[in-house]
Amino acid sequence: MAILGKGIAMAQPRNDGLITAIDIGSSKISALIARADETGELEVLGTGQRESRGVRRGYIADMEATEAAIRDAVEMAETTARTNIDHVWVSFSAGGLVSDVAQVEVDLGGVQIEQDDIDELLRQGRRSLNPEGRMVLHAQPTLYTLDGLNGVKNPLGLHADKLGVEIHVIAAEPSPVRNLALCVRSAHLGVKSIVASPIATGAACLTEEDREMGIALVEMGAGVTNVSLFAGGLLVGLTSLPMGCADITDDIASAFNIRRALAERLKCVHGSAQNSPRDNHEMLEIGSPEETADGADPPRISRAQLIQVIRLRLDHWMDAVAKALTELGYVGPVGRQVVLTGGGAELRGIADYAQGVLGRSVRIGRPRTLSGLPDAHSGPAFATLVGLAQVAAANPAELRPFAAEQTIHRPQPMGLVGKMMAAFKSGY
Repeated sequence: MAILGKGIAMAQPRNDGLITAIDIGSSKISALIARADETGELEVLGTGQRESRGVRRGYIADMEATEAAIRDAVEMAETTARTNIDHVWVSFSAGGLVSDVAQVEVDLGGVQIEQDDIDELLRQGRRSLNPEGRMVLHAQPTLYTLDGLNGVKNPLGLHADKLGVEIHVIAAEPSPVRNLALCVRSAHLGVKSIVASPIATGAACLTEEDREMGIALVEMGAGVTNVSLFAGGLLVGLTSLPMGCADITDDIASAFNIRRALAERLKCVHGSAQNSPRDNHEMLEIGSPEETADGADPPRISRAQLIQVIRLRLDHWMDAVAKALTELGYVGPVGRQVVLTGGGAELRGIADYAQGVLGRSVRIGRPRTLSGLPDAHSGPAFATLVGLAQVAAANPAELRPFAAEQTIHRPQPMGLVGKMMAAFKSGY
C-alpha cells in the first residue's frame, strides 16, 4: 500500500516474510505489521489504528467509511514499519458463525500408509465440503483415525484397513464475509485470508493446555460479544450476542444527556463494574463552562450514579453471557474457567464482577507479548489483532478449495463436536 505521494520515503521496499493483520471492529480498525523469523517468532514493525465509523454490530454498514478507515490504519502502520504491504489477514467477528467437525474415511485394505494415501484422503475431504449456503472460513485437518482408533496425529508408516480424518470446519453467512473482503480490496489490498475472530483471539489469549482441557472465551467487543468454547484443542461451540461495551457508552450519554465522546471518557476514566461507599462522595463534571448558560458551574454527577448506569447494562449483558454458556453446555464441573477479552474487558473490576455473576473462575485475557509490540496495543482490546498475526505466522493447513467463495452447509451436530458437547453437559 503505497504512501509515497504523501512525501514519505520508504527505506525498505522489500516485504519478504511480512505479515499484516487487520482487525475490523465496531469501534476501531487496527493494523499490525510483523516479520516472522525461521522459528515463527514475530517481531512487530508497525501498528496503526483508526476509529471505525462504518461498522455496526460487526457488519459493514458504510463501505466508503470503512474503506477509508482501513486505508488510514494500514498507512499509519506502514509509516512506522517503513515499508509497503500488499496482502493482509483480516478478522471476521460478525454473528452467524458455526463450528463443527466433518469426518472422511477411505478403505486401504491393510497396507502401510504412505504420503500419497494421506494426500488422497485430504483431497476427498476437500471435495466433501459441499457448497450449500454457508461460506467456509476454516477447514483444517485435525486428527486421524485408524480402523476406528481416534486421536492419531501422524498415521504415516502405520498399517490400517481404514484411514479417516476429522476436519474442523468454521463457516459463516456469505454476504457479510464478501462485504468485508470487498472493503479491504477497495483499499487496494489483497486478502490473504479471513479468520474467524474466536480463532485469532484464542491464539493470543489461551494456552495449548487451556484449549485441550476446556475453557470458555468471551470476547466483549464494542458491538458484538462472541462466546466460544474450546476443548480437545478445537473450537467446539460458539454463539454471538448483539451487544457490547458501546451500549454502555450510549446508556451513559442518554442517562446524563451528554455527548457520546464525553460518555466514553467517563466510562474509561471513572467507570467501574464494582461500587464502594466512597463513590457517593466523588463528584464528576459532565459539562464545560462554555456549554453552561450564564457562566454557571458545569453540571456534576456522583461516581455512584455513573456506576449505577454501568451496572444496569452489565447485569443484562452478563445474564445473556450466562445463558449462552448454559445453552452451549458449559455447565457442571467442566464449566469452571472463563476468559474475558476485548475492549469491554478493560472496564475496571469486570473480572470480579463477572465471577460473582457467572459463579465461575474468571480472568482477563491479554495477548502474549510480541517483540516490539507497543504497550498501547498489549491490552485485551487488541487480543484479536495480535492473535491474527500469530495465526498467520503458524500458517495452518487449510482444505478450502476456494478461500474466498467456498461454501458449506451446516454439518450434522454429532461427530467429534457433538460428543464433546455431550461430555460438557454430563460433566464428564
